[in-house]
Amino acid sequence: MRRLFFLALVPALFYACTGDNASSPGKPDATTNGPDAAHPADAGDDTTTLDGSGPSFDAPPPLDANFNWDVTGVDASILNPCSLPGSIQYTSSGVVVVPGGSASSPDLSYLTVPTGFCVHYYGTVDNARQLRFAPGGELFVTSPTTSTTGGGLGGLSAIVVLPDDNHDGVADSVLTYLAPLPSTQGILFAGGFLYYQNSTTIMRVPYAIGDRTASGASQEVADITIYESSIHWPKTLDIADDGTIYVGNGGDQGETCDPLRPFHGGILTLDGTPGGTPVAKGLRNPIAVRCARGHDQCFAVELALDGSIAPDTGREKLLPIRQGDDWGFPCCATANTPYTGISPTPDCSGVAAESDAFLIGNTPFGLDFEPGSWPAPWTGDALVTLHGIAGSWIGARLVAIAMDPTTGLPVSGSDLSGSDTGGMTDFATGWDDGQRDHGRPASLSFSKDGRLFLGNDNDGTIVWIAPLSP
Repeated sequence: MRRLFFLALVPALFYACTGDNASSPGKPDATTNGPDAAHPADAGDDTTTLDGSGPSFDAPPPLDANFNWDVTGVDASILNPCSLPGSIQYTSSGVVVVPGGSASSPDLSYLTVPTGFCVHYYGTVDNARQLRFAPGGELFVTSPTTSTTGGGLGGLSAIVVLPDDNHDGVADSVLTYLAPLPSTQGILFAGGFLYYQNSTTIMRVPYAIGDRTASGASQEVADITIYESSIHWPKTLDIADDGTIYVGNGGDQGETCDPLRPFHGGILTLDGTPGGTPVAKGLRNPIAVRCARGHDQCFAVELALDGSIAPDTGREKLLPIRQGDDWGFPCCATANTPYTGISPTPDCSGVAAESDAFLIGNTPFGLDFEPGSWPAPWTGDALVTLHGIAGSWIGARLVAIAMDPTTGLPVSGSDLSGSDTGGMTDFATGWDDGQRDHGRPASLSFSKDGRLFLGNDNDGTIVWIAPLSP
């Protein structure tokens, strides 16, 4: 069994969390037992084609055995990124800072990660809400100006690129790829295109390896107007092993319980229809959508009904995306469990049951899957950022959840009071220090060389985390 380790205010460093509310974080324990089987090779983000009449899919091409892009001719230091100047290493002998880093880099000593990992500053993008790596290796970031709950300043109203051509572990520049996009969050590389959100629409623009500005005209893929929330407007998306593209759509906090539960917040598929086709419903705010490779499994994290703590049994969720599932909102907290105060009492017998639950307010915000290059017990884990409670950042942290290598599903667990933490372990902590001076972890994404990049939508910093031994 894994454990959650509650808050240790120890100087140190880490990588990524996301959310809107949260519970108490903790100091990770590198000796915690966990799965040891390598995660199946990730097919990458550039695996499908989608023409104007609907999707047609190519088989995903394999990556190399080490899940890396071609590093022929690259400076050897990038093959061991923790040796780069400015890296903060967490060793068995204590915290070691590799000399030579930039004096202008922010102080990351508040973060704590497990022994055997390092943390490194990468760049700054105001209101960094989504991170994705292009097939060529560059980091793309969405930076909206439409109001979000992260509390960050500004935003660039753009999709930007942060290249690292000299391989020193720090972005060389922040380049505008596409603008103006005040309401953008979700992005995805697939089949020679960059798919991106522009308010209610999902657009795509031709992408070729090396592009750092849009090289062609954008095309509308779908206009998702089946339900529009002015607050929960972000739409994240990802592609399954079989080529299906899923996208999340937000509902609203104040919805009244309708026994028929029409589709408001939920998951749709981009199948060539003008507005997409609903797949799963009953979600208040599915803020992140992400697919794991090898089992044709995709997942979402949901921000559930604010305030539905005891005597209610509300919970935020990590959940699989399955055709026909009803997750209960706004009538039911989970399977067979209605929210209190609803009359008549709703029937929750047909509501899907989650395997992994978070305390209301923890705010799971970002999700990605370790591709198989990290050491045990972290190999193949799902990594979930928790944004922390709005106004206090309590509970902001990064959590690792073990994945069953046979089924491709997360090991069940919960951080609800009195529940079995099961497959959950705190991986990185430090944002929740009671001062709100380190921002809030938000989106995260693994690069193909195995580093975990984490964006902070409050102070704009982007850091990466890597194992000391590549």
